Amino acid sequence: MRLSGNLTQMVLIIEYDGGQYHGFQLQAGEPTIQGELERALKKLSGDRIRVVAASRTDAGVHALGQVVSFRTSSQLGPETFVGGLNYYLPRDIAVRAAHRVGDTFNVRRDAVSREYSYYILNSRMRSPMRQCFSYQVGGELDISAMNQACRRLIGEHDFSSFASAVGLEVKRTIRRVYRARVDKEGQMVVFNMVANSFLPHQVRNTAGALIRVGLRKMTASQFHSIMEARKAGLAGPVAPAHGLCLVRVNYREPF
Repeated sequence: MRLSGNLTQMVLIIEYDGGQYHGFQLQAGEPTIQGELERALKKLSGDRIRVVAASRTDAGVHALGQVVSFRTSSQLGPETFVGGLNYYLPRDIAVRAAHRVGDTFNVRRDAVSREYSYYILNSRMRSPMRQCFSYQVGGELDISAMNQACRRLIGEHDFSSFASAVGLEVKRTIRRVYRARVDKEGQMVVFNMVANSFLPHQVRNTAGALIRVGLRKMTASQFHSIMEARKAGLAGPVAPAHGLCLVRVNYREPF
């Protein structure tokens, strides 16, 4: 369990409301989830610690099960890390669990899949309780048509059309999607997608295209044609960030 230089590796499962942050990753002069975590770790342990996330969420995106890792010389136990960090962190970020892991574990490479959900309030009436965590769509959504389009996503495909056209620096645009499904309970429509990894803005662009299908502004066949075109930025329009949540990151073995 020990690393060189008397360091050990810790993993945190964290939850956050990303509404007030410019994404997970550090940005100069901007509030970020990573910045708050590293400040809290400094206060708790006395050391400057750099954290690495399994999935770098964008500005405004939320998380229920983000996974981060860091190396530390601190002898504090997992329960102390949970309690101590939650004392120093702002109220919109919380550590749900901490685990000590082996030195060969890599929080990003060892993840077998990531799961995101996009929440849509399908109502003409706004909801003060839900407006920060869902995107309101007034027109009635055709869930069956949306799921017909979702079935085209399953498997290994080139998802270039669902990536952001701005600043796309990813060389390989092929991803494997394990699940893509839309469910409705009352006024809440949830698009859930699980894949080995995602391209920049892939889930939000997919959600935007599916909303068009649900509003009968585009057919499932046209949705498939966009996918087959393999042209960055073709899908969309991109759905707002506040409806998106990183639900969990999956690994082959539990921590």
